Amino acid sequence: QVQLVESGGGLVQAGASLRLSCAASGRTFSRYAMGWFRQAPGKEREFVGGISWNGGSTYYVDSVKGRFTISRDNAKYTVYLQMNSLKPEDTAVYYCAAGRTYSQDLRPTLFDSWGQGTQVTVSS
Repeated sequence: QVQLVESGGGLVQAGASLRLSCAASGRTFSRYAMGWFRQAPGKEREFVGGISWNGGSTYYVDSVKGRFTISRDNAKYTVYLQMNSLKPEDTAVYYCAAGRTYSQDLRPTLFDSWGQGTQVTVSS
């Protein structure tokens, strides 16, 4: 399985931007679809979005569409989550996830490897 390490979280004010990074181990990174999930206190983990193995397909949950962008650099074994116009309701621990598939169908159930998470806090 691929090992994942997130970074880039922090405390920001509403309206600010953050970019999360997720570095993956191993040369098989390009075989994996990548996703981002988040979990706020007292809530279930939520699928934020994903990107296919070659970047040809992306998916975003409605609440982040137009504000968040997922991208990947297969040469650097890294996936990114650019978050703009942050809102207090975006406050959560953000997790990177991987699922080994060449499918362009980015359903949340295909992700089975997880990072340790990084905290994002948005103050009002």
